[in-house]
Amino acid sequence: MMKRILVFFLLFCQLPSLAQISNNEGLIEYQAVFEDTDDFGPEYLELIEKSLPKVEESDVRLQMLWDLGYYTHTRNLRRSLFFIKQGLDEAQNAGSKIWEGRMQVAQGAVLLRMEQLDQAEQVLNSALEKLPESETWLLLTNLGYVYERRGDLGKAFEFASQTLQLGEKYGDTKAIAMAYSDISNLFWKQGKPEEGLEYGLKSLTLFEQRGIKDLDFDFTLHVTGNNLVMLGRYQEALPYFQRSTQIGKQYGFYNNLSDTYIALTDLYLALEDYSNAENSGKEALKYAELLQNEFMVVRSLLSLGKVKKEQGLYEEATIYLNRSIRTATEDFGDRYFLGLIYRELAESYEGLQDIPNSYRAFKKYHELNQAVFNAEADQRIAQLQTAMDVNQKESIISLQEEALKRQKIVQIFTLLITALMVFFLFFLYRVFVKRKKYSQLLERQNLEKEFLLKEIHHRVKNNLETISSLLALQTAQIDNTELQDIMVESQNRVQSMGMIHQNLYQGENLAAIEMKNYFVNLGSYIIDSFDATDRISMEVNMDTLELDVDRAIPIGLIVNELITNSLKYAFPDRRKGEIMVSLKEDKEHLYLRVADNGKGMSKSKPVEGTGFGTQLVELLTKQLDGKMTLSTQQGTEVFFEFKTKKAA
Repeated sequence: MMKRILVFFLLFCQLPSLAQISNNEGLIEYQAVFEDTDDFGPEYLELIEKSLPKVEESDVRLQMLWDLGYYTHTRNLRRSLFFIKQGLDEAQNAGSKIWEGRMQVAQGAVLLRMEQLDQAEQVLNSALEKLPESETWLLLTNLGYVYERRGDLGKAFEFASQTLQLGEKYGDTKAIAMAYSDISNLFWKQGKPEEGLEYGLKSLTLFEQRGIKDLDFDFTLHVTGNNLVMLGRYQEALPYFQRSTQIGKQYGFYNNLSDTYIALTDLYLALEDYSNAENSGKEALKYAELLQNEFMVVRSLLSLGKVKKEQGLYEEATIYLNRSIRTATEDFGDRYFLGLIYRELAESYEGLQDIPNSYRAFKKYHELNQAVFNAEADQRIAQLQTAMDVNQKESIISLQEEALKRQKIVQIFTLLITALMVFFLFFLYRVFVKRKKYSQLLERQNLEKEFLLKEIHHRVKNNLETISSLLALQTAQIDNTELQDIMVESQNRVQSMGMIHQNLYQGENLAAIEMKNYFVNLGSYIIDSFDATDRISMEVNMDTLELDVDRAIPIGLIVNELITNSLKYAFPDRRKGEIMVSLKEDKEHLYLRVADNGKGMSKSKPVEGTGFGTQLVELLTKQLDGKMTLSTQQGTEVFFEFKTKKAA
């Protein structure tokens, strides 16, 4: 999409040397990532990020930010959006519509991988009017991915066809190779591996001619291997997967690595090599979790469930598969893979002789699969339905036989005893039916309440994220640095509350939050928001501890304020340092400690900033019936003691 950028200007400070950025007698030369060369290692993104503050020329900065934003999505989706947001701001400030459109293409690509399909489509359509036609092939490719995730493979084919036409019109080898790659993947999804293999090999030929091992070449190796596996040509598929993982590890393509290890799981399953299959599934899950990509986590759990099912470990298989469904949630866009999960779950329940659950799972699979392909699942559902009917008839026959035996016994007794026994049995039967119905009603109500409670927390989290996004957008419009700091702090406060609700609906316990993991995630988010990841580390030294929402939210806000204060004031001049957080419970008290090894503070020195954060901490401490102790001997340490039970 973007050709090589060569910009020369005087350099007053030394830049690191790498394939994209070089210092030639006081002049800088920058080449766009994976456009002219792939001669670099996995640290290329870190080196570009370190070099960015020393570059002043607008077009070069925007190219570097695009590279950072787009390729960071292979490792960390949220950090990728951070760079893209910076690029959008600089493009708008420079009045460059074309760079704004390019940044939106990268933003749409990241959003769809975060399963925010509607927002991704909206951003991509907005970019369409800002770009020249010759550059729109990457935009059209990602629009095709949006519809693929929704299960509309016909629409996805249309976009791949448009990409191919643009590539041929402008002689763009990369666009043509990408179109062939996407068509190969769509044929594979349709269960047409012969056609898929043909287009995959055509795509690889063009990528080899281009001579650059990039993200899309890596993906095409994986897709070609998938088609070979579906054709049963397992030994031929293995080298494609091995080369794909080699490239993925060389450049840190976590998304492709997870994808390829999932495919390797299927390959090893076909070879009945269960040990390697399980190891591949675990590798896929590892990279998916590093990427924090729920779509890949769902598919990795599906692969592990398939391994356990094929081994006949049906109970373990249902655990992985149900976890996969819970991770997907109701908003999961890709009905194709969701259908596969329910199919594997149906077969696992069938292996456990749980015919009712098997029938329900297979019916769900049929609905999802039919929505994607209009496929033929009726016969399988009919078989399960017949099995259920047979079980019910056998139960009825068994009850009738028991009734006949009782009738023979009852005939020996007198009519009076018979009448009393019949009445007693009838009474017991009615009690049993009522209790059974009541038990089923309670179970159904509990499930509904659990679902509704999770949905409420999910919606609250989404609303808080929306507020956080609005604050971020508003912040971008403010020139006053103090007001910007206030808005960022407000955004972090909202985010800290949002994380609470996210933990609630994703966790097993709907009434409590595990605080250690929460502090780790909160600290990572705040440090990242201050762009201090490379110099500030955070240690959470505590055991796992669960707190209810009423205590978790105020304590989360307190920790948020103290970490923010440390980042703002404790480490001047970009000094490196460490922040320590711990929380423990002892009988009827909670003890919270937040400390840093920064410059410390003087009690006689006036409060820096607005003082709002200090007031908020004091107010929240009173709310929790606690007391606070401040120590400034070595760095700054704030110690809190809270009562776990308020006095009546």
